[in-house]
Amino acid sequence: MEHFFVLTIIILGIMVILCLYRAVFSPTIMDRIAAVGVIGTKTTLILVLLGIYYKRIDMFVDISLAYALLNFIATLAASKFFRLRKSITPGTKFLKDREAGK
Repeated sequence: MEHFFVLTIIILGIMVILCLYRAVFSPTIMDRIAAVGVIGTKTTLILVLLGIYYKRIDMFVDISLAYALLNFIATLAASKFFRLRKSITPGTKFLKDREAGK
């Protein structure tokens, strides 16, 4: 049974690397935010699986809950930033006004 958890952690780690590639090289900012959210979710799951593997589920669940909460707050902050900015594409009126000092 321990081999199953190790294999699952390795597969999730590979999936995190693929999502990291998507977060860095995606064409739009919304794709990047979604990829970072998926990375946070997979990391939370990896932490819980590590807790099961090391037989310290109580400690790792606390850590994973704190990490999931931080991931959620970061997603809300990013969405609020882009809501206030009124656009998600570079080179828009907001950036031109900001460079002009308005």
